[in-house]
Parts: sequence; structure tokens; C-alpha cells
Amino acid sequence: MEIQIALIVAVVAQFVAFFFTISLIPKTRFNIAWISISIGFLLMAIRRFVELLYFYKDAPSDDISILNSWIAVVISLTMLVASIYIRKIFEVLNRIHQLRKESEAKLLSAIIRTEEKERKYFSKELHDGLGPVLSSAKLTISAIDKTNISERNTLLLDKVENMVDNAIDTTREISNHLTPHVLERYGLHKVIKNFINNIVSKESIKINLSTNIEKLRYGSDLEVILYRICCELINNTLKYAHSQQVDISITEDKNHIEFNYTDDGKGFDTSNIKKGMGIINIKSRVKSLNGSISITSSFNNGFKASIKLPL
Repeated sequence: MEIQIALIVAVVAQFVAFFFTISLIPKTRFNIAWISISIGFLLMAIRRFVELLYFYKDAPSDDISILNSWIAVVISLTMLVASIYIRKIFEVLNRIHQLRKESEAKLLSAIIRTEEKERKYFSKELHDGLGPVLSSAKLTISAIDKTNISERNTLLLDKVENMVDNAIDTTREISNHLTPHVLERYGLHKVIKNFINNIVSKESIKINLSTNIEKLRYGSDLEVILYRICCELINNTLKYAHSQQVDISITEDKNHIEFNYTDDGKGFDTSNIKKGMGIINIKSRVKSLNGSISITSSFNNGFKASIKLPL
């Protein structure tokens, strides 16, 4: 009796599965897969029903056995067809996922290029617009005859001249930061080395740079993005980590370039990244080049970022 109840439950369950898969047919382009699965469930339900006939004495066992065997063969064929089309479904899903990743990368790349274009515009305006004005102001102040004015006014003029000098230097620094001209002329290694030397001359920190790309040039997108990332990470170290030493390595290996950055600072919880740290922006830049990034850090254990970008 128990086996009969079990067979009845199986028949009901497979009929339910049959109607469920039938309902999925209009919702997908791969109707054959769901049709095959539906037929398979229907035939399995019929097979269970046929097995119930064994419990009736007047049922011809040989005929039932043959019918059961043929149903099993058809079920196997329908499931084979279904599995082939299900594989195609997963291939399409993977392709959609890949297209989505490529679209996101193109969008991020377009945003970053627009950002760099705006930086270049402001840099040019500062260099060609404000720079000459400040230089003219300095020349005008220098041309003043200080022998015919009071000592107090002479001191004021000297102070103004120093302020103009500082403004010229600041304008030059801002312009160079917005668009590093050294990067355009000499490449990634030179501009990063200059940036590091400038930081070391002002801050009490040791920064080691090891690389095998001294004389190599890359696409402008890759060079600019790696430079921005390097600057962002160094600024984060100075601002948050209170580190004594930073180690940076940039190496080209076959068809990709690897960038590794470590500091011995106080570290942080990677699950609670502060907005001002720019980590999200760094990840977006890496993603725009279809690269990968790994960040590890914890309290009192420093910080490490590993980036791999395709060439």
C-alpha cells in the first residue's frame, strides 16, 4: 500500500512540474528546452502511472514492461535535447554578462576621458591665462623704484612680490597636477618618479619604487589612470596611514602590467572604507580598463593594493 501511495505522490508531483515548465515556455527564446523538459516530466508521470498498473492482476505485465521501457527511452532523448538547449541558455547568459561588463568598462572609460579632458582644459587655462598675468604682475612690482618710497612700503612691496611668487608656483603645481606634462612627454616612470621625489622632499616618509618599464610607453588611458591611482594611494597614505615607508612596484609581464603598492601604516577595516579615501574611484578606474584589483588591510597591519591591467 505504501508503494502505491508513493507512486501516486510521484505522479502528482511530476504533473505539477510539467505544468510549471509549460508556463515558462513563452518567457524564453529557448522554447525547445522547456518543451523537452515538459515532455520529460509528463512521460515520467505516465511512467509512474504505468508502474501502478503492476498492482492490478488483470494488467498484462509484458506489455506494461515494454511500454515502460519505451517511455524511458523517450524520456532520455527529451532530457538530452533539454540539456543541450540549457547549455545554450547558460552560454547566452554568460555572453550577456560579458557584454554588460564591456559596456560598463566603456562607460567608465568615457567618463574618465571626459574628466581628463576637463582637467586638461583647466590646466591650459591656468597655464596660459592666469600664469602670464601673475608673471606680468611680478615684473611690474620688480620695476618699481624702491629708493623713492618709505621703508614700510618697501617691506609691503617685498611681501607682495613673495606672494606673487607663491601664487605662480602654486598655479604651476595645480596645472601640472591637473595635466602632468611630464607624463605626455616622458612617460609613466618619469612622472611617478618626479611625483615621489616631490613628496619625499616635503614629507618625512621613505618611498621605494621598483620597475622594469623605465623606457616603455603605453596608451594614454593606461598611463594616466596608473598615475592617478599612484597619486591617490600615496596621498591616502600621507593623510590616513601615518606610514614610515611605502613600496611601489610596476612591472610588465607578457600581456599585462602589474602595479603593487604597500605601506606600513596603521591600516583600516576594508569593510568600512571612508568615502574620502578614493578607493571606489580607484576601483572604477581599474574597471574601465578591464583590469582587476585586490585590496588587503587591517588595523596596525598596513595596506596593500595589487592591480593587474591588460595591455
